[in-house]
Amino acid sequence: MVSNIYDSDKRKLLSALCHGSIFFSALVLSIGVPLVVLFVSDDPVVKENAKEAINFHLNIWFYALVAGVIGFFWWTLILLPVIWIVSGFLLFMSWIMPILAIMGCLSNPDQGYRYPLIVRLV
Repeated sequence: MVSNIYDSDKRKLLSALCHGSIFFSALVLSIGVPLVVLFVSDDPVVKENAKEAINFHLNIWFYALVAGVIGFFWWTLILLPVIWIVSGFLLFMSWIMPILAIMGCLSNPDQGYRYPLIVRLV
């Protein structure tokens, strides 16, 4: 079994760090944490979690850009509920989903966590 070769505590820490980096999303450098982990770690599960965290960052930034463009150019009473729905979705995705990912990494360190409803580019 390949997973016995790698340190379980180190795997949990690095995987949780990758998924938790989204909480520093006000800093554009928050994507740097999973990027560094991706290139430094040799653990395949940690690399999988780092790639998933990078994809999550890119998806959140894209959704925020779309919401910002809609909010800037189409600020009318008709689209106001749509803007609130998209903003609520972004808030949910950027806070709740990483918490679930961290809990998933800590409870099952031998398997990479997969976010639902995201496009995987990396």
